Amino acid sequence: MRVNSKGQVTIPKRIREQRGLHPNVEVEFVEDAGRVYLQKNRQAYQRRSRLSDLHGLATVWMTTEEILALTRGD
Repeated sequence: MRVNSKGQVTIPKRIREQRGLHPNVEVEFVEDAGRVYLQKNRQAYQRRSRLSDLHGLATVWMTTEEILALTRGD
C-alpha cells in the first residue's frame, strides 16, 4: 500500500466493514513501540449516538410511509 501525494491511503473495504470505519467516523493515529496504529477516536465516538454509525447502512427497500406504519403498529 502506498501513501499518495496528499498523504492518504485507502483502507481496504473488508477492514473498513469489519472495524466499523464508515464515512464520517473519526479516527486517530496512535504511536506505540515504533509502530503506528489507526483506531476510532474514542472521545468523538462517545459523544455521538450509537446509532449514528449506522446512518446510511440500511438495506431495507421500504418507503418512509411503510417504515412509519411499522413503528406505529398500523
